Amino acid sequence: MKKYLKFSFMICAMAALGIGSAAAEKLKIATVDMQNLFKEYHRTTEEQQKFSEEFARIQKENNERLAGIRTIEEQLQAIKKKIEDPALGANVKQKKSREFQLKLDEAKAMDRERREFLSRRTRALELKKQASMQGILEEIRKRIVDHSKKEDFDFVLDKSGLSANQVPFLLYTKDATDITAALLVELNADAPKAAAETKKDEE
Repeated sequence: MKKYLKFSFMICAMAALGIGSAAAEKLKIATVDMQNLFKEYHRTTEEQQKFSEEFARIQKENNERLAGIRTIEEQLQAIKKKIEDPALGANVKQKKSREFQLKLDEAKAMDRERREFLSRRTRALELKKQASMQGILEEIRKRIVDHSKKEDFDFVLDKSGLSANQVPFLLYTKDATDITAALLVELNADAPKAAAETKKDEE
């Protein structure tokens, strides 16, 4: 998201700086806090909750697999204890040693499969989440464009954009209108009632 915000801000800022001061006085300029819009948009919260639940399901399945591996490890300890019993006959000890090796191979295979499952599912969900968040950012960007056209703004600058040194790109704007609050109202106009009430309570 930071990369997206930085890129969008730089385009607007460079365009604005390229205009002469005489012409700039006639421009209608607005500012917007993209980070705040993204954070407070109800769809962002809904999507993040959905992915959190999915990550929790993956972790639960991973824990279940771990529990199965621990059960086998306990069995291995019991077999090992029997093998170390000096009273155990050679034939029985040999049989138990084979049993131990088979159990050990089974545990290794299960753990390898568990790690592959966790890596595969987590990576796939991360990519899906990134695509979803990018889609929300694009939706917000389009809403800003539509709002700006309706209000006849010449430029809209993202005041949340930061440089590589974490310093705001936008340090000062003269007579600029902040349209963040108005856009939040538009974005959350169709928010589910429960989500809207939660946002109101947080404020």
